[in-house]
Amino acid sequence: MSNNINNLPRFQPRRFVAQEGDFTQLDVIKPYYEDLLSRSVDSARALEKWVLDRSELDAVCDQAGSIVYINMTCQTDDESRAKAYQDLIQNVLPAIKPLEDQLNRKFLELYEKYPLNEERYLVYVREIKADIELFCEANIELETKLGLLSQQYQTVTGAMTVEFEGCEQTMPEMSKYQLETDRDLRERAWKAVYERRSQDTEKLEDIFDQMIALRAQIAKNAGCKNYAEYKFRDLHRFDYTVDDCKAYHKTVEECVVPLHRRLIKKHKELLGLDELRPWDTAVDSLGRPPLKPFDKIEALIQGVQNIFDKVDGELAAFYKDMDELGCLDLASRKGKAPGGYQSTLNEARKPFIFMNAVGVDGDVNTLLHEAGHAFHSLLCADDPITDYRHGPMEFCEVASMAMELIGSEHLSEFYNEEDKKRSITDHLEGIVFVLVWVATIDCFQHWIYENPAHSREERKDTWLYILKRFGGAEVNWEGFEEARAHMWHKQLHIFEVPFYYIEYGIAQLGALQIWLNSKKDKHAAIAQYKKGLSLGGSRPLPELFENAGIHFDFSKSTIEPLVKILETELEATRTS
Repeated sequence: MSNNINNLPRFQPRRFVAQEGDFTQLDVIKPYYEDLLSRSVDSARALEKWVLDRSELDAVCDQAGSIVYINMTCQTDDESRAKAYQDLIQNVLPAIKPLEDQLNRKFLELYEKYPLNEERYLVYVREIKADIELFCEANIELETKLGLLSQQYQTVTGAMTVEFEGCEQTMPEMSKYQLETDRDLRERAWKAVYERRSQDTEKLEDIFDQMIALRAQIAKNAGCKNYAEYKFRDLHRFDYTVDDCKAYHKTVEECVVPLHRRLIKKHKELLGLDELRPWDTAVDSLGRPPLKPFDKIEALIQGVQNIFDKVDGELAAFYKDMDELGCLDLASRKGKAPGGYQSTLNEARKPFIFMNAVGVDGDVNTLLHEAGHAFHSLLCADDPITDYRHGPMEFCEVASMAMELIGSEHLSEFYNEEDKKRSITDHLEGIVFVLVWVATIDCFQHWIYENPAHSREERKDTWLYILKRFGGAEVNWEGFEEARAHMWHKQLHIFEVPFYYIEYGIAQLGALQIWLNSKKDKHAAIAQYKKGLSLGGSRPLPELFENAGIHFDFSKSTIEPLVKILETELEATRTS
């Protein structure tokens, strides 16, 4: 890994914060907050200067904290990195949160005296008001405990390895065996992973029980009826409600689950099996060996570069710059946290991509996905207000999911024509699964926090009921009922970022719209895509969608026709 993120050049010279200093240390950071709190502001111009100075401080501190987090996730078994992260969330962030609340209150007082451009500051003001309403000093300690529990989850899951086929392998590395045509090999690999995960079942249940209790208390302290209400306000969900999410669950059950079940039934028939077992779900339906897009990480990086060269020159240049700056850590290895993410280093205004690539088809989609997030951060990098350099997650995921679909048109960089069509078919079927899985996870989370005093047995029963509701009965789990009952443990969002999941469903519908636009006029669709992304978080969610040439809507009127188009596209890729 060539990780040079500590030495990235600054986007612009510092004007308020000192040129040097360790901005993970409270004694270095705190004087700047005190300066802003004590500063005299006597005009709208002075207030805008105050906002920009605060944004600079936010960017410096956020980047320092992001680097600590990145370093920890890149090597969870490094004690020095773990200690640095623990120090940040135990000693620094708790002390800063009350100061941030004071800055928010000062801003609103000054904004009433010296009004700024209402259109420009619409989103900024409404988010600050929401943060003030939710702030409760008693919650700082509870949030710190949650941060430490999240780190425990990362450490437990990052340490999971299996001795298989003569070598020690990580969980991401083991996943590739589920694509092998040798059914006995798939079964042995699946069972080995299950046995390893089962060793930590109780540990993860303990962590989650503690998380639920803490979150319920946080909601109560903030005057919310439950954690769902608290989190919707905390996530600045101004444009949709809990009831809208539940309507999404119902629509998916009615419109998407039937297609999903038909796809699974077809998969079983093509495999020639009387029943599907858990180790039969990912293998190719026609018994073809797994797609192998690359052998080495360098080939993945270059192949995706070639894709972006064909998609858009500006985006291709962005990606090349990231690679040259050492902002890609893509290979799976022991001790590395699971999953993948893109993190923006806010002072450099450069993105960093973290992945666990093992040489499978999904790795290409993951890199296209995270690159979409990266393009989002780069296209809005010029905005001087730090808060506007990150859009609402519902739109951030449009940026990433749309890039998966647009990039798939150029998969010949990795495959011949037949394998390219196969990859696209797998991706489109995966979208059907995503829409269903989002409903499954989101529905489960709503139940959890509407019933925070539930027992583990009740949680298990509810999870199994929800799985059945959204089509989980097509696979025979006999003998592995406990694995099915705890499969949600693999979904890190449930542990670390509760209620951050419906965004994937909302965004997938937006991404499909961009993809369909690109089929009609590629250049116009890319231009609209970039226009929407360039706004960052400076406009309300429906306006961001509108600027990208799509509609913000996840009701039946949008979902049903898009699902029909998906089914038509799937038929076309199979027969062409």
